[in-house]
Amino acid sequence: MKKLLLYPPFYFLLCVLIGITLQFYTLIWQFNFLYLGYILLGFLVALCFLKKSSIRKTFSVVSLLLFVFIGISITYIHNPKNYKNYYKHQLTDNSTSILTIQKVLKPGNYYTKYIAKVSQVDSTKTNGYILLNIQKDSTQTKLAVGNRIFIKASFKELIPPLNPHQFDYKHYLAKQYIYHQVFLSKQQFKQLNDANFSLVSLSASIREKVQTSLKQYHFSNNEFAVINALLLGQRQEISKELLESYTNAGAIHILAISGLHIGILLLLLSYLFKPLEKLSHGMIIKTICIILLLWSFAFIAGLSASVVRAVTMFTFIAIGQSFKRKKVIEFSLVSSMLFLLLIKPMFLFDVGFQLSYLAVFGIVWVQPLLYGLWKPKFWLLDKGWQLFTVSIAAQTGILPISLYYFHQFPGLFILSNLIIIPFLGGILLFGIIIILLATMNILPQFLADGYSFIISTMNLFVDWISHQEDFLLKEISMSLGVMVAWYVFIVFLFQVWIQKTSKSILFLLTSILLLQGVYFYEKFEISNKNELIVFHKSRYSILGKRNGKELTVFSSANDSVLQQEKLLKSYRIGEHVSSKILDSTFNITSSKSNPILIVDNLGVYKINGVENPIVILKDSPKINLSRLIILLKPQQIIADGSNYKSYINRWKETCYKQKTPFWYTGQNGAYIIKE
Repeated sequence: MKKLLLYPPFYFLLCVLIGITLQFYTLIWQFNFLYLGYILLGFLVALCFLKKSSIRKTFSVVSLLLFVFIGISITYIHNPKNYKNYYKHQLTDNSTSILTIQKVLKPGNYYTKYIAKVSQVDSTKTNGYILLNIQKDSTQTKLAVGNRIFIKASFKELIPPLNPHQFDYKHYLAKQYIYHQVFLSKQQFKQLNDANFSLVSLSASIREKVQTSLKQYHFSNNEFAVINALLLGQRQEISKELLESYTNAGAIHILAISGLHIGILLLLLSYLFKPLEKLSHGMIIKTICIILLLWSFAFIAGLSASVVRAVTMFTFIAIGQSFKRKKVIEFSLVSSMLFLLLIKPMFLFDVGFQLSYLAVFGIVWVQPLLYGLWKPKFWLLDKGWQLFTVSIAAQTGILPISLYYFHQFPGLFILSNLIIIPFLGGILLFGIIIILLATMNILPQFLADGYSFIISTMNLFVDWISHQEDFLLKEISMSLGVMVAWYVFIVFLFQVWIQKTSKSILFLLTSILLLQGVYFYEKFEISNKNELIVFHKSRYSILGKRNGKELTVFSSANDSVLQQEKLLKSYRIGEHVSSKILDSTFNITSSKSNPILIVDNLGVYKINGVENPIVILKDSPKINLSRLIILLKPQQIIADGSNYKSYINRWKETCYKQKTPFWYTGQNGAYIIKE
């Protein structure tokens, strides 16, 4: 790590990270491209002057500020909303559009989903991407990458989460510059001739031919889904149950082509091409061959973002290794990360990007220290110990961020990794041979059956691991602040491990105090938080009364439904609270300054002493809302998801006429009353 601090691109990378984050969250730059060019030119002129004047410190500071501005600039430049030909600028109520399919997503229960480029609005060429939802139809052929369709439909804003701490799909898509979606039935679009040639569409067509060839050999659904994910980078076919098994077993990384797979391929190719090193310029020839084959694999795998990231990372590592110098991996990682972010700044917010680099940094820094604790004499034991330390090191790098995103820890991840990863190289190599033979129609059935047996055995083993629920820790709460504090602690602990100085020990103790301080602050905040939450749940009413670390749930749903209810699980994890369920509900309660009246299907609201309450309507009460407003003069009326839509529309109109604030959870989200 010490040498990394002397590597200038490391500081450039940090500055670019700051710039990207600033622009994405604050939109600090909202001027046009001309001013952008002027400021960049100004920076370059200032650097030239400072270089000639030999003012080193000022030169360094200005250089770092330049890279912060570069981070801001590339984020601004890559956002299609900042261009005149952005599709939204051209849309009218009667507009027609031409969409080009860019990516096929995992289908939902009722719709097939795609990322589509808005290529044209009316007669104007446009740019920008949307989420395309097409109603499922058994007679309809699925669209493929490169297909174009003609539509006349309204573009709808993406919907934010309706309950606190639920997954924010709108925010997730915004990180891909996607802000709208379109819903279509089979009759609402017309397929056109495909778009002009592109590498992505060519890759998709080759992959489709490979999939068609493989289907001739009668793999089961789960086997084909794993082969598709493992070798072709496509996870759309994986069933919910199989995905959950791999997640709970701590082996989900096996199903996504990532640094693990590309790293294994790099090792295999390095071994295969080692004889080339004996030739004149053999190392250069070897490196070129490896890079070409890695990118060929990426091409067949569809050039998806995760594959491109992983292959780019290991391309830099392969080039770095050709120089045969120490610390080359750290420098290669930093350089590849900087390169990727300059090309695609939104990679920074991609969970896969974060996990990949943290895992590799964990392996590079922590694994040698762990491996040095014990030196087994037997070869097999030594290899097992190496694999064990690699798994622990990778987990050290990703554990805090994994808990922050996924809130669970598979205790048997070591077992699944120790059993599967040693064979993963062989599985990948065997799979590539299977693909090549299948596409040439010369694959013997016994080889296909053998590979089918290997994949099904792996699936059965993962399924067995996932059912050891005593080793699966769930609903682990971790906030952003705690995650950052843990990483600060891990970095300084690593520093003390490699170099025990008074300065490093002081930093470690400070990081411990920081970690404890964050925990104490959050504990205080949780203990002093009281609120009433009107959650949104279609066809059910769910109310939560929060007192410190406990959430009391009142609902018309039965206990078995509520125990599995995701919105309550998300709230418990996000707020670090426990919950209890009561069968009966209440009709009246209060916050510090506001009485709260709950009107259910009984329609009782004439209660003595209640004035200017907040009224919650649930279970579709048959009431005359105008009379209720005249009698109680409520300060706010809230209707949850348990009410009929026709009632909601009528109440909304009544409140508008009576000038009474109306809140529908299905449109505005959960209503939170602070106490």
